[in-house]
Amino acid sequence: MKVIFLDNDGVICLSNNWGSRHKKQKKWGGRKLSMEINSIPVDCRFDDFDKKAIKILNEIIYETDAEIVVSSDWRLYANLEELGEYYISQGIIKKPIDVTKIIHYTNWLNDEYITNDFPWNRTEGSEQERHFEIKRWLIEHPEVTSWVAVDDLYMGINMESDWGEYQRTWGLENFVHTPKSLEGIKQSGIKEKILKYLT
Repeated sequence: MKVIFLDNDGVICLSNNWGSRHKKQKKWGGRKLSMEINSIPVDCRFDDFDKKAIKILNEIIYETDAEIVVSSDWRLYANLEELGEYYISQGIIKKPIDVTKIIHYTNWLNDEYITNDFPWNRTEGSEQERHFEIKRWLIEHPEVTSWVAVDDLYMGINMESDWGEYQRTWGLENFVHTPKSLEGIKQSGIKEKILKYLT
């Protein structure tokens, strides 16, 4: 099985799409402050996906037959079935098969996959949490033959500094970064990098 660990914001939901959920909520009838986000229709909870980004993602899925596992924070605001329906409604040709489980650094000592000497860094807390969530999912799914994580948070093991390239003590080797939030997966060369890990 081939897997794409997919973030949404900054990858397929781009900065020019951000805020579209507010327009949808207003059209729906408005969201009161007292309302939990999960109590409004799923299509009003999220911003729209970028049409060109969807086209690129669909091309990758078509070429590789890869499955989607959602690593985005959107998994906090919808269950797998709701996310699947939203992906289809936005034009993605496959529903996600799963979401990664949440690991928060404040309770990391309780997680069996994290060693006690892991060097947590508050400035990279989100990246470290997500990298562990992906690693845990892979450990629990040995049937995966190839995979890639695509995210606008930098979770790669290889880093660059003023002194040259070096390796972190943590990170993902099969990682593709989308640093430009206006372009996401549409950025030049991103599709090719993703395909390299899946073929």
